[in-house]
Amino acid sequence: MIATYSTLKRTSLYAFYCAVLALVLASCNKHKRSDMANTIYKVNKNKAFNKVTPEGFDPVFKKVLAERKKRFNHPEVITAFYEQNGYDPVLVLDHMEGEDLKTLASYLNKSGEHGLDPKMFQAKQLNDLVNKFYSKDAIKTTDEAYQTMAELEASLANALINYTNALQYGVISPRKIYARYYTETKRPDSVSMKKVFGIADMKTFLDSIQPKDPQYIALQKALASNIQVQGQSAEETDRLLKVNLERLRWKNKPNADKYVIVNIPDYRLDVVQGGKSVMNMKVCVGEGRNVDKQADLTEYDESDKVDRPFSRETPQLNSMIYTAQVNPVWNIPKSIATKEIMVQAAQDPYYLSNHNMDAYKGGKMVEDPETIDWGSVNPDEYSFKQRPGDDNALGKIKFLFKNKSSVYLHDTPAKLAFDRPMRAVSHGCVRVERPLDLAQALYGDGSKFETIKKDMESGSSEPHNVDLSNKVPVYLTYVTCWVDSSGTLQFRKDVYGLDAVLLAHLNKYLTA
Repeated sequence: MIATYSTLKRTSLYAFYCAVLALVLASCNKHKRSDMANTIYKVNKNKAFNKVTPEGFDPVFKKVLAERKKRFNHPEVITAFYEQNGYDPVLVLDHMEGEDLKTLASYLNKSGEHGLDPKMFQAKQLNDLVNKFYSKDAIKTTDEAYQTMAELEASLANALINYTNALQYGVISPRKIYARYYTETKRPDSVSMKKVFGIADMKTFLDSIQPKDPQYIALQKALASNIQVQGQSAEETDRLLKVNLERLRWKNKPNADKYVIVNIPDYRLDVVQGGKSVMNMKVCVGEGRNVDKQADLTEYDESDKVDRPFSRETPQLNSMIYTAQVNPVWNIPKSIATKEIMVQAAQDPYYLSNHNMDAYKGGKMVEDPETIDWGSVNPDEYSFKQRPGDDNALGKIKFLFKNKSSVYLHDTPAKLAFDRPMRAVSHGCVRVERPLDLAQALYGDGSKFETIKKDMESGSSEPHNVDLSNKVPVYLTYVTCWVDSSGTLQFRKDVYGLDAVLLAHLNKYLTA
C-alpha cells in the first residue's frame, strides 16, 4: 500500500508540474506577444492594429477555429496545437515580416503545376486575407483587426498543412479508394503536420517539399507544355498526367537496391538494380473491367468514385519473393473450380483426367471422378489440383511471395498470349514471358539456379521448392503515364478503370 500511495503521489505531482509548465509556457507566449500591436503596426502601418492584444485576440480566434472546424481537413491537429500554445497566432506573427505570407499565397496559386487545383487550398481566399492584412486602410476597427488576423491564422494553418501533405504524401490515400490495393503507403501523422508551425523561412521550406523524383519533374514539364497525346483530347491528356502525378506523390515507392516491378497497364516486368532496369519482359495480368475503355477521363460521373474490380484483376501490392516452386502443383482457386472446371467436367466426364487434374472431397482424393455428376453436386464440398506437367496452367515454375490475394508470378504453357498487344487475360496471377531468365536474375549464377534450370528443362514432374536466400522485393503496380529512358512520354490504356476512380476522388476535394 505504501508503494502504491507513493506512486500515486508522484503521479499527481507530475501531473501538477505539467499543468504548471503549460501555464508558464502560455504565459511566456503572452509575454512574448505583449507588444503585438506595435509589432504588427510596424509591418502594415494600419492604425486599426494599435490596440490589439493577445488577451483580446484569444476569444475571437477560438470562435473562428470552432466555426471553421468542420471545414478543416485535420481539425484535431490544428485545434490541439493552438490549445497547447495559448492560441498564439504563430504563423501570422512569425512570418508577417518580409515576403513569407505572400510567398505561400503565390505557391498555392501555382499548385496547378503539380496537377492540383488552387481551390483545394482555398488559395484565393487566403490571398485576399493576406492582402487585407497588409493594407494600410482596408481594416478600420480593432474588432475587424482581430477577426481578420484570426481568419488569416486559421487559413494559413489549414492551407499550409494541406499543401504540405499533398506534395509529400499525395492528396488521396490509395488504400481508401481502391478495393484491391495492398501496397504499404505512408500517410502524414500529427507529428509531421505540426512541423509546419515551426517553419523558419517559407520559401526555403516550400522549395524543399517539391518532389525531386525525375519522373515527377518530367510529368510536370509535360503538363506545363500542354502536350496532347495522339488519339486523345487535350483534356484527356491533361487529366492523365494529373492522376499519374498523384500516384508519384504516394510514399510507397521501392527503395531497395534490387527489386522486381510489374506495371499492370504496360503488361511488363522489370528487374531493377541500382536504379536501372537490368532485365524486362512481357507479362500477362488479370482480366480487367475496362478492356474496351468504356470508362475514360473525359466522361466520368459520381459512380466512378466507387471501385468495382473484377474478381480476376491483378491486385496492387508489395511483398518479398522468398521461394520458387519448380514443377508446381496448381491448387485451383474455388472461383475457377466452380465457374470453369466443374462446368467443363459436367460436359466431359474425362475432362479432369485429360488435364491431369485431381478432385478432392473432405481432403481425400476422389478415385473415379468421371462417375460423378458434376452438374448436380454441391461445389463447396470439392476442391481440385492440377498435377505438374507440360499442360499445367502454372507452367514449369512459380515464384512465391506472401499476399492476401493468393497471386504469384508464374510460367505458362499458353505462350501465344504474349504476342497480343492487350494481355489482361489471366485469372489474377502474373504470367511471365521468360521465367528461366527471371530465375537467373533472382538467384544469380550458382547451384540453386542450375538446379532450377535442370529440372525445368529435363521434363521432371516432381514439385519442389528452391528457397531464395536473399529475398527480393516485388511490386505489382499501376501506372498509365511515364517518361521512358529516352525521354519519350509513354501512355497506356486504363485497363482496370483505376484512373477514372482516382480522378473522381481528386475532384471531390474541389467541392468539399
